[in-house]
Amino acid sequence: MKGDRLYLIHIAECIDKIETYAGSLDYDGFVAQTIVQDAVLRKLQVLAESTQRLSDDFKAGHPEIEWYKIAGLRNILVHDYLGIDPETVWVVVADKLADLKSAAQKGLQE
Repeated sequence: MKGDRLYLIHIAECIDKIETYAGSLDYDGFVAQTIVQDAVLRKLQVLAESTQRLSDDFKAGHPEIEWYKIAGLRNILVHDYLGIDPETVWVVVADKLADLKSAAQKGLQE
């Protein structure tokens, strides 16, 4: 898991930036600010790429994270960017990042 450290740092930093960009917004505010959407999408892309590089051991130790969904999100962000739905992105930002942030922080403390 020593090799995971760099990727865990990237994940934690991306989540921190997403929280900075969108943390004070509600859904309507997020949808209204395309610059924020673009910034969040970029950080989600980097975050998702970093999760794909984590070791299988780390992922197995954190079954609460839906790793396959993160990989699917990455594929959409990279290959199907015209099909990105702001509501889906908002759900990820508002409801899904907390568990991943917790896992990354825990991994960095190990």
